[in-house]
Amino acid sequence: MKIEFYKYQGTGNDFILLDNRENMYSNITPRQVNFLCHRRFGVGADGLMMLSEKPGFDFEMTYFNSDGNTSSMCGNGGRCIVKFASMLGIKKTNYNFYAVDGAHEAEIDLNGEVRLKMKDVDDVEFSYTYYVLNTGSPHYVKSVPDVNQLDVVAEGREIRNSKEFAREGINVNFIETIDDDTIYVRTYERGVEDETYSCGTGVTASALISAHNDNGFNRVEVKTRGGRLSVEFEKISDKKFKNIWLCGPAEMVFKGETKVSI
Repeated sequence: MKIEFYKYQGTGNDFILLDNRENMYSNITPRQVNFLCHRRFGVGADGLMMLSEKPGFDFEMTYFNSDGNTSSMCGNGGRCIVKFASMLGIKKTNYNFYAVDGAHEAEIDLNGEVRLKMKDVDDVEFSYTYYVLNTGSPHYVKSVPDVNQLDVVAEGREIRNSKEFAREGINVNFIETIDDDTIYVRTYERGVEDETYSCGTGVTASALISAHNDNGFNRVEVKTRGGRLSVEFEKISDKKFKNIWLCGPAEMVFKGETKVSI
């Protein structure tokens, strides 16, 4: 099967994007996705997304992890697919698209950066050393004193495969506070089973638990290995957040054609 693909990245979180509006790729298999995402034998990416038609929406986003399996919401992927939609001619001031966790709003600002509205968070689980919350994908968040010195892959893999989380899997985020408004986040992603340069839902989860205001509007700047993002939101309580927006760059890297076996 011949595939025409586009490669996008958002703060180093990279994706293969397919235009599936004519259902050309609806029967793609997990093995084919895994091959395309392989960094030595395929195109190479953290995941693959298809843009498809969806009645009542500008488009539908279907996301696959690099292991070939469909997955939960991807924040950086959501921002990239909005830029992809614009490149394909779907020109909007405000986008309304459908993903695995429901409807999302998005907009492209005058600088070309994408603001993506994330799902509200209604619960945060607290433990002595970490937090667990779902921002479209499940996340474990832990503060550390020097995130650059941490072996994120080893420690993240151990937590992700621990008895508590092994069956469903969880994304593991380690955060260091830089100042009152800025944090540095490194993430081990399930499905990729490695550290990624950035994780949108992980950045969002980390920003929420780092909110310094008692309530009301917050904006947290987030440094990742792949660049900087910001998260804006309203804090209702320590466990409830709404009007959450993930903001940052998303760029096309290249386009091409390749073949995968059926």
